[in-house]
Amino acid sequence: MRRILREVCRGGLCALYRQEETGLVELVLVPDGMQDRVVRQDCEPEPLVQVKTAGDPAPTWFSGGRTMRNSPTVAGLRLLDQQVAESPRDTRVVSRLTNDRGLTFTHTLVLFAHLPAAEVHTAVCNTGPEPQTLEMLSSFTLGSLSPFGQGLDPETLVIHRMRSHWSAEGRLVSEPAEDLQLEPSWKPASANSLRFGCVGSLPVRGYVPFCAVEDTARGVTWAAATTQGYSWQMELYRRDNGLSLSGGLADREFGAWTKSLVPGQTFTAPKGVVAVVQGGVDEAARALAETTRPAIEAALPPCERTLPLIFNEFCSTWGCPTQASVLRQLKALQGRGIGYYVIDAGWYDDRPFDYGCRLGRWQVSVKGFPQGLGPVVDAIHAAGMKAGIWFEFEMAGRDEPDCFHRTDRLLRRGGIPITVGDRRFWDLRMPEVQDYLARHVIDFLRENRLDYLKVDYNETIGLGCDGAESLGEGLRCQIEASAAFFARIRRELPDLVVEICASGGHRLCHQFLELGCMASFSDAHECDEIPIIAANMHRILLPRQSQIWAVVKAGQPLSKLYYQLCSGLLGRLCLSGEPDALSDAQWAVIQAGIDFYRMAAPLIDRGQSRRWGPAVASYRAPRDWQGVVRRDGAAALVVVHTFAQGPDSLELPGPGTVRRVLARPGIAVESGPVLRLRGLRDFDGVAVLLEE
Repeated sequence: MRRILREVCRGGLCALYRQEETGLVELVLVPDGMQDRVVRQDCEPEPLVQVKTAGDPAPTWFSGGRTMRNSPTVAGLRLLDQQVAESPRDTRVVSRLTNDRGLTFTHTLVLFAHLPAAEVHTAVCNTGPEPQTLEMLSSFTLGSLSPFGQGLDPETLVIHRMRSHWSAEGRLVSEPAEDLQLEPSWKPASANSLRFGCVGSLPVRGYVPFCAVEDTARGVTWAAATTQGYSWQMELYRRDNGLSLSGGLADREFGAWTKSLVPGQTFTAPKGVVAVVQGGVDEAARALAETTRPAIEAALPPCERTLPLIFNEFCSTWGCPTQASVLRQLKALQGRGIGYYVIDAGWYDDRPFDYGCRLGRWQVSVKGFPQGLGPVVDAIHAAGMKAGIWFEFEMAGRDEPDCFHRTDRLLRRGGIPITVGDRRFWDLRMPEVQDYLARHVIDFLRENRLDYLKVDYNETIGLGCDGAESLGEGLRCQIEASAAFFARIRRELPDLVVEICASGGHRLCHQFLELGCMASFSDAHECDEIPIIAANMHRILLPRQSQIWAVVKAGQPLSKLYYQLCSGLLGRLCLSGEPDALSDAQWAVIQAGIDFYRMAAPLIDRGQSRRWGPAVASYRAPRDWQGVVRRDGAAALVVVHTFAQGPDSLELPGPGTVRRVLARPGIAVESGPVLRLRGLRDFDGVAVLLEE
């Protein structure tokens, strides 16, 4: 029988530390107010930490290659002490554990004051006399799911994950636990394990680093995310009546990671974030995303407080910007209420982006900018906008042979430079590489008076690199060094606006989101699936960070402009295209969209989002409709898109008075107990601001 060792509640979340008769301590998270409904005792307790060291026997019953959990190192863990500290911002519970193998663990749970979510920090110190090698270490682990059920409790648990690939990020997949074979066998011997994640330096590839478990019978959802920008894993594990969810570094089997600790050495796993809500996956995901807000807001330049609109010229020149093209566009954009003008890829090259790879020296193209960037930046500032520029500074390109062949400063695997297509990777662990980039990036930004930096990252290192005790540890150290360079940029240029991009949305993880003001939501530029992906992003990052393309070109029908502008209202509106070739009628629609965005910005910044409408099967040929309602107190932003074979009318929960509408003529908007839209056609976009 487990006894409650400690109960700590903050921000709507309650942490129950329960101790087994053997002394093992587990953590059960529940919504505050539901503590008395916790009944599960009929499963093995889940320890605060999952770890495996070299030499540990693998668990029996067919576990090899499927899981490294529940090693003898874990079985011997016992609590040394536990301390609780409160502050206005959070409550910290620090638990120290040890075993007879010479390892001491520090498990820190940080509960937020106004959010049903928590951070988990796990550190291990080698307190023994001999070196030890870790083969797996969790960032977080949750067990006894669901604590509100007893016995098998069949057909009550649903697992939510998000699949992701280039230009189709964040697709929600919800599956019953039984469909994933996460139920015990007739004899609780063989463990059923589902281990998934991503290997490499693009952490949002294949899967988003997120998982949620929903108890549909009690209306409670647990969610968790890993945060690092390199290989990660999550694991759903069930041997008996209780389901466990753990996550952290991709282990030795999954991500070629080991870490050796000499006596006295400490290693800290990347932080995990967890949440539990009375509600579904949308509410749980929002709680996780909100955990990034304190770090983001602490470093925001003053200009970012009002969420200025962006114009990025990439979909105008497709990687061939010139002084002439910039000046021509500025003439059309001046006075339109745009905050940033960003010169994208190609300012250093004379070939389109898809065909050139002149990365590494970062010298302004004499052909494109014969007078340098100075006159162009002056013109952007004179037009009332802040000037931005694109870099991919972690790479060395084949078209810069002095960089591409500088193998003593590039990452290697097995002694051979890691080469992906026309790219290689600078070894940012080397101080001389950091200093080289400081001269070519930070000094360049300062000398050219640039206000905005878009950082792209268009390939993955893969399994890992030389220079550490394992390939996975080499990769970890490389990306931590990269993050340190981002921090250096912000430290030396505190007013710089930083946009995170990695072939669109491949770096949408907490580690990099907390280093930037904005992030590219996707590389979906002109396609019909943009609002679908943009709606997905509400589960992954704060909409105030989610920069969404709205490409406007001559000849587009006005209905298409409404569709694109409304897509951009699901986050940070980023215009691109042909501003200097648009008709007066097109500009009238775009200006209405700009004005609407500026009114909607407070709701884009803060609120709670929920998606409505049927699930979309094909992103490339979507059918039916979707709506996103984002509410903050008495105000709401409603964004609706129809697709092929969409309805001509629909209703959404949106009580209140209509303040402003963005929609083509012919669409009727009626408010009341619900929001009614009539006169819809296929591929319409409608946005409505409501106030109760």
